[in-house]
Amino acid sequence: MKPTLVIACAALALLAGCASKSEPQYPPKALEAFEASADLASDWSRGIGSGLGRAGYPIAPIRDGQRLFAADAEGRLLALDADSGEIEWRQELDEAVSSGLTAVAGQLYLGTRNGEVLALNQDNGSLAWRARVPSEVLAAPQPSQQLLVVQSVDGSVTALDRASGAERWVYTANEPALTLRGTGTPRVIEPVTFAGFANGRLVTLDNRSGQSLWDLRVAVPQGRSEIARLVDLDGQPLLTPDGRLYVTSYNGRLVALEATSGEVLWQRDHSSYLTPLLVGDYLFTVNEAGHVLALDALSGQPIWRNEALEGRWLTAPAFADGKLVLGDFEGYLHLLEARNGELAGRTRINRSGIMLRPLTEGRQIHVLANDGRLEALTIRETP
Repeated sequence: MKPTLVIACAALALLAGCASKSEPQYPPKALEAFEASADLASDWSRGIGSGLGRAGYPIAPIRDGQRLFAADAEGRLLALDADSGEIEWRQELDEAVSSGLTAVAGQLYLGTRNGEVLALNQDNGSLAWRARVPSEVLAAPQPSQQLLVVQSVDGSVTALDRASGAERWVYTANEPALTLRGTGTPRVIEPVTFAGFANGRLVTLDNRSGQSLWDLRVAVPQGRSEIARLVDLDGQPLLTPDGRLYVTSYNGRLVALEATSGEVLWQRDHSSYLTPLLVGDYLFTVNEAGHVLALDALSGQPIWRNEALEGRWLTAPAFADGKLVLGDFEGYLHLLEARNGELAGRTRINRSGIMLRPLTEGRQIHVLANDGRLEALTIRETP
């Protein structure tokens, strides 16, 4: 098990200055006034228990159809109507939740702090099965037709039978002693799983056996200190329908790969711990400084760059109604025009901050603040 307090402090040192007398590497820019082209109208809000907890567990909500599922760090689990916010059911789990939620085919999956995975019925929250994995789970479990693939903080990837929770295989990577607080989230398709690790490597696993088919070093540790040598792949690999794979790394590169072979299509220096976003031929990514970039997905060439939100600990970007949607550490929700990166709208959800990527569908946005406030908003163009 990794030394959690050391990991958390290291992450803070990198992102905000862990020592009391040190300046952050990227001090947060003050928000400036701008002419908004879109409004964010609140539809409803709900309190989801105690929120993400003091450790800031990445308990991202999930939407499946008209249902929205959300949980807090103490094990409160709710199903809500996505449009009205009305509670359909609630459950008090006997486990502390630590991972994001996954909803598919009538089931709901989540991971816990003590290294368990729970499968629950979407209709009423009843427990279908529970299974043990090697250590704490921070990444949302990822499904295929037959498997549920779970990445744990010790560097292991476990494949469970989706119907029963029985273990199918386990892959273990060698992890460095010091890492960012978090793990990569695997990308799972029927034949293979793409998994990134804190050692800077991306591995493709055969879903029949868990054996490695190919692996690639995305980031190489450099520098004298353990902090300078961090190379975590904490985002989720992004896979396109035509077989391109995009991967970010901390202190490393943004790489576009041919998914079946691992052949590098293009690469550029880019330090990020967040999952990129693909919309058409635009690849959107947020670097460690809080700069938002749009790149040509085929060539990696820059299209635009917005530095107005530097140092504001942005979430991974989401997309709604032609705009990027991002939260920040002060609880603001920002809209950027996807075509040119200009600020389009802004509202404050609350002061506890937003660390999780917003959920979007059409013009509707659901965002969970760190203290558990879940808010639904709709984008409306200004007159």
